[in-house]
Amino acid sequence: QVSLVESGGGSVQPGGSLRLSCTASESTYRSDCMAWFRQRPGRERDGVAAINKYDSPSYSESVNGRFTISKDNAENTLILQMNDLKPEDTAMYYCVAELRDGGNCHIWLSGASDFHTWGQGTQVTVSS
Repeated sequence: QVSLVESGGGSVQPGGSLRLSCTASESTYRSDCMAWFRQRPGRERDGVAAINKYDSPSYSESVNGRFTISKDNAENTLILQMNDLKPEDTAMYYCVAELRDGGNCHIWLSGASDFHTWGQGTQVTVSS
């Protein structure tokens, strides 16, 4: 059974917007922490945004003020609204869940290895 399925990636011009969705299985959606990571060409995966069980979000400095993470509880879906996209946002975006014991749900304090469950990723390309 696939636990996380991302959608909504694509190509957009600088300054444009995209909305990523991640549909989760019911058990995975009950995770205390869900987040979005990305992997830019030639770089390691890094955190973009996270949301904890109290629906409190956190953002990396590079996307703060431009991206919004939220949850649609009726659809078991994690959402990432991305506005004012820049070429440096070009990456494969991954939905993640199920923080390992001892992990921290603030995006500044969590790394890729802190999460058990990953989606397959969705590509976002920003270029003119």
